[in-house]
Amino acid sequence: MATKSKTGKGGAHAPVKDKGRGGQPGSQRLAPRAEEAARPVAAALPKEVTVDAAITVRDLATLMQRSPIDLIKILMQYGIMAPITHTIDHDTAVILGEELGVMVKWPPTAIREEEEVAEEKAGSMESPRSRTRIQQVMAEQEAAQLEDRPAVVAVLGHVDHGKTTLLDRIRHTDVAAGEAGGITQRTGAYQVTISGRKITFLDTPGHEAFTAMRARGAQVTDIVVLVVAADDGVMPQTKEAISHARAAGVPIIVAVNKIDKANANPQRVMEELAKEGLQPEAWGGDTIMVELSALTNMGIEDLLDNILVLAEVEQYKANPKGSCVGTVIEGELDKHRGVTATLLVQNGTLRRGDTLVVGKTWGRIKAMFDYEGKIIKEATPSTPTVVLGLQEVPMAGDVFERVSHDRIARQMAEERRLAGAIPAQETRRTMSLEDFFARFEGGEAKTLNLIVRADMQGTLEPIIKSLNDLTNEEVAIKILQASIGDISESDVMLAEASDAVIIGFSVGVDKAAVVRADQSGVEIRHYEVIYKMLEDIEDAMKGMLEPVYNEIVIGHAQVLQLFKLRKGFVAGCMISDGLVKRGALAKARRGAEEIVSGARVETLRRFTEDVAEVRQGYECGINLTQGDELLKEGDIIEFSERVRVR
Repeated sequence: MATKSKTGKGGAHAPVKDKGRGGQPGSQRLAPRAEEAARPVAAALPKEVTVDAAITVRDLATLMQRSPIDLIKILMQYGIMAPITHTIDHDTAVILGEELGVMVKWPPTAIREEEEVAEEKAGSMESPRSRTRIQQVMAEQEAAQLEDRPAVVAVLGHVDHGKTTLLDRIRHTDVAAGEAGGITQRTGAYQVTISGRKITFLDTPGHEAFTAMRARGAQVTDIVVLVVAADDGVMPQTKEAISHARAAGVPIIVAVNKIDKANANPQRVMEELAKEGLQPEAWGGDTIMVELSALTNMGIEDLLDNILVLAEVEQYKANPKGSCVGTVIEGELDKHRGVTATLLVQNGTLRRGDTLVVGKTWGRIKAMFDYEGKIIKEATPSTPTVVLGLQEVPMAGDVFERVSHDRIARQMAEERRLAGAIPAQETRRTMSLEDFFARFEGGEAKTLNLIVRADMQGTLEPIIKSLNDLTNEEVAIKILQASIGDISESDVMLAEASDAVIIGFSVGVDKAAVVRADQSGVEIRHYEVIYKMLEDIEDAMKGMLEPVYNEIVIGHAQVLQLFKLRKGFVAGCMISDGLVKRGALAKARRGAEEIVSGARVETLRRFTEDVAEVRQGYECGINLTQGDELLKEGDIIEFSERVRVR
């Protein structure tokens, strides 16, 4: 008779002894309860489950018919302390499934999404800080889809020349009074409506310490307003602002400010600007110059009218229904709101709830605000907006792009982050005289950007004239900046932003400039003799020109006999002079008649051995890429090769 059943830990039935027939001890067995005996046998555990992009631990355990404790233990092994309400992504679910012997699959509707990951990554920008993707998107837009967009205007100039005060008057606010020391400390973006038309302004810092930020401002804008104080004239940072605007290839409108001051001299300002290459319209040039006073509001309307006229002439357009891309103007960690970023939409329409990849981070937009702090639901092209929802603070100048799924954004950002973690990240090489040939053979614009520094004005002027004389129809020399004194860090920043080479003539280099040049790969060349400098530049320009080839005859052969093969013919030849090479150009003559042209030597044999070349006095077998069936005994084959002469 069986002993009384006992339950062990967890309620499982303990094995009991069954004496079997005659009361002898028998095999062990479980004594089932009455209700368990009546229950059908449990179904086998699932071998595969379907999981979407995210699922809680509890729900996944239910799908797998496992205890949540089993899943939590596995997560702990991977260093993840997760309660049963913790949400995990699909990839983590796959790992848990592998540990438990269950295949985790995507639902049918997500299979296409997986393919979209590769497609969106393939179409996304290659470099987070590059504008290539924005240019690519703009190029893809059909003309019928393009609509007018507001012009984006950057306000540049020397410190304390009145840039922010000018914007205050334009947008009727008082930002300048609240800034530390009256100096703009970060880039701001504002949008105003003038005569029913919108203009987007970027208020970029003018202080020397913010040269790089100013360069970024010029690169994302359509028009640059250069503010010059009428009582102060052209200053070092004014020249740098001109250089950055030129490097970005955007038109410049000069705002001659502070003309209300007693010592204002607008005529002197125009003369100084003319020396920098900005010829006023009043003098027959093409640079718009507006005299104004930001303090008294005089001339502000004239400036705005000129901006609108220039925008109408240039016809700035974008596709509000196309791919959404743009640039980060600034990012910060707000102690109340968390990660915030000021974005400038350059194509498409950005909406609340969109998922973005921004440089090496990503996020879903939780809230959007305009420049006044008002909540908005969407931002169209040329609209600046402050957004919440990014995982990390983006870098100013990063390109953002909308993607269709959080999973895609997370994967793309992670790949970029891993790529950025490569040891001793490869330095971004800017242009150098040595690599011009390779860069321009790739079809890039044939312009050599130079920044020139000399020890004295008497030396600088002939250098600039000589360099300009080297410009021709095929290759242009563009001098972004030419000035007196040692090479500074701001020179390196400009070269870094514009792929320029720095030419120093009898000058030194600041320590900070040396360090930054090493980090960014900017080339600095030093010269003491002007002819050596011009010689090097001229050699670089020759390398930039389209290559020219000459066809040089290298040898002749006489056909002695023809051999018919399954595929074509082989001509048994004697090399009468020079040599023949495999791959050489070939043409055959019969007397004065040319019977074969445009062929190449496909195979070259000596007896049964393939050879690379055969010289005068030796016999060989030659197979041409075309026309060998036309050959006859006695024909002369001429061999040549193309030699680069420039």
